[in-house]
Amino acid sequence: MNLEENPKQNVIEEKELKPLNGGPVLLLLLLELTLSIVFFVLGCIFLDNENYILGGFMLAIGIVAFFAFFFLIPGLHIVNPNEALVMTYFGQYYGTIKHQGFYYTHPFASAFNPTHRGAASTASANGSQTNGMQDAPTLSKKISTKTMTLSNERQKVNDVLGNPIIIGAIVIWKVADPTKAVFNVENYKLFLSIQCDSTIRNIARLYPYDTFEDDSDEKTLRGSSQEIADSMKAELQQRVEEAGLNIQEVRITHLSYAEEIAAAMLQRQQAVAIIAARQKIVEGAVSMVKMAIEQLGEEEIIVLDEERKAAMVSNLLVVLCGNKDIQPIVNTGSIY
Repeated sequence: MNLEENPKQNVIEEKELKPLNGGPVLLLLLLELTLSIVFFVLGCIFLDNENYILGGFMLAIGIVAFFAFFFLIPGLHIVNPNEALVMTYFGQYYGTIKHQGFYYTHPFASAFNPTHRGAASTASANGSQTNGMQDAPTLSKKISTKTMTLSNERQKVNDVLGNPIIIGAIVIWKVADPTKAVFNVENYKLFLSIQCDSTIRNIARLYPYDTFEDDSDEKTLRGSSQEIADSMKAELQQRVEEAGLNIQEVRITHLSYAEEIAAAMLQRQQAVAIIAARQKIVEGAVSMVKMAIEQLGEEEIIVLDEERKAAMVSNLLVVLCGNKDIQPIVNTGSIY
């Protein structure tokens, strides 16, 4: 069969179970266990009194009831808050319990979780690998619907200019559809981790680390980190939608140049900062010199010709723009 003709043939729709209350069922099972012991004891008594028919009948009922108790007891399940239980019945999807409580289901229906220790060990033997704490096998077969954090390891990528950078992020996520998380992917935690790595790499290579220009409107990894994190969230959500996961937030936790170019980029940043600072100093010095000459002329404190104005401007600019303390020289004579 061509898979393109029926792309949804393996999609399983979630079916929420409404099982029996486990409290009354547990009381009935305990009563059954007690009666089985009573029948077993009475059967032994009747057999001892040579009443073989009644004794054998009661003994058989006691033995059958005793083993029936252990046959029926696996149907009891406890679901804690923010947990779900996905059930299968002889390889078929049976249903999902999504609400907290104590329930009783079919004794042959079993919980299924691909991240459970047994399932994870089987996947590892088949060649799958896990990465990080999020992919470690769990002890419970229940699916946690709590909000969780995936800490993505730092990875080296190239920005849009080809500069190697180191970037790391964390992902705040939760399981929104336990049925999809269990049946649509092999291991939803490992699936999320791999998709997170791919998403960060794809988004980071679309932007430069920095433009080194104050008036530039171009988005950069350093200057527009929140907007880029939102883009990562949108793309990651699209990638993990089929696994029933909900991405609540993506945060960039580490961003730096790679070691091989860090020193050169630091010098470039320092040069840009020095040029910007010098530009501000010169602009301020020119305005101050202009103001001084205008005030001297308006108040007629001193009359300066063009040559003296030029000398004064030169001296003031040297004083105001210098990066060292100026040693004043007092002139007691004529400048000519």
